[in-house]
Amino acid sequence: MSFIRSTSIIIRKEGLSIEALARNTLKIYLLAFISFVVSTSEYVIAGILDNIAQWAHVSMAAAGQLISVFAIANAVGSPLFVMITAKMDRRKLMMFSLWIVVLGSVMSITLPGFGFLIVSRIILAVGAGVFVIASKTIAAKLAPPGKQAGAIGTVLIGFSAALIVGVPIGRVIAAAFDWKVIFAGIGMLSMLAAFAVYRMIPSTEGEPPIPLGKQLALIRSPVILTGFGITFFWQLGYAVLYAYIVPFLHDVTQIGAHHISLALFAFGIATLIGSKAGGLLTDRIGIPRSLVGGMAVHAVALVLLATVAKSAAVTIALLMLWGFSAWSSGPGLQFNLVNLAPEASGIMLSLYGSVVQLSIAAAGGIGGLVTARYSVLGVSWTAAISVAVALMLAVIPFNQRRANNITMQRRQTHV
Repeated sequence: MSFIRSTSIIIRKEGLSIEALARNTLKIYLLAFISFVVSTSEYVIAGILDNIAQWAHVSMAAAGQLISVFAIANAVGSPLFVMITAKMDRRKLMMFSLWIVVLGSVMSITLPGFGFLIVSRIILAVGAGVFVIASKTIAAKLAPPGKQAGAIGTVLIGFSAALIVGVPIGRVIAAAFDWKVIFAGIGMLSMLAAFAVYRMIPSTEGEPPIPLGKQLALIRSPVILTGFGITFFWQLGYAVLYAYIVPFLHDVTQIGAHHISLALFAFGIATLIGSKAGGLLTDRIGIPRSLVGGMAVHAVALVLLATVAKSAAVTIALLMLWGFSAWSSGPGLQFNLVNLAPEASGIMLSLYGSVVQLSIAAAGGIGGLVTARYSVLGVSWTAAISVAVALMLAVIPFNQRRANNITMQRRQTHV
């Protein structure tokens, strides 16, 4: 009882009662669920490309461009939208973005032709991207001091869950009903989510307007550029192998076809755990150690997949290690960027999302070139090298920052 009482006192000193802390935790999980809904609009398309190609009377290759269009619109449109609406109340911004998702969903199911479907993908990309950015910003503000990275990790669970179950959900619904039912569901859930945000999420002031010159100065900052470089090569190392994961499992590891679904399911569960654990680790041991440790394990897992993954048991275990370590870095990378420019946290998170989307687009092209010139095995080595580059980029500034802190402490001691 004394421990509970002392914990309550500590929480109240930090400005939050136990009841308020519980309510804020519920709100963060609400944001995670809504992030899952809107992010599903991106990943579900991969599972229904054949249905869309048949409906639109286009080739599979042409239908596949819907994925690229979404990624580019998300990478370019979301940060521009966030910059333009920097002064807007964050709750209003989230509600507005959800209504944009509703509009894109309605267009997907009502307007005829492939051209209108492309337009609807652009609208969905902007709406979904802006909501995820705003939700991570709000989640960090709802969390108590020292728990911000964990809050971002919780929101990322929704994002990663969409990546895991988006394709199978699309296949099941399209087989049972019609692919348009998927977007009808996303639209209705987004509409309900807008009302839930209005009722449950507190009004939060937007960020002070940042002059264009200062925004460009932020982007040109070597430390921030390094942060984006780490993000690009980290995500590239993940996406380049994930894009070819099925042929890799079939040709390199030689596990049976009946084990591939099990392997991918286990991998997906590991990514969910990694997202949450990464945020908790960042809060507990700090950004440098959580990022460097996570990416080191990430690189080792990729090397082991390329060299020793032959049996189903070993392959599944290494896939889970890869998924856990890869997704554990996301919260720390984002929290690091927010720390580097706290006055422009929304812009930093939006640019982070853009870098992730661009690296995903690059991963498809690089993976295709490596597979065509060498083999699928070469893709795993390419992934490992990319993560190793991200690791080296992370070690250098963190070591410099540590050395600067030690120097400052020595000076203060002498004074």
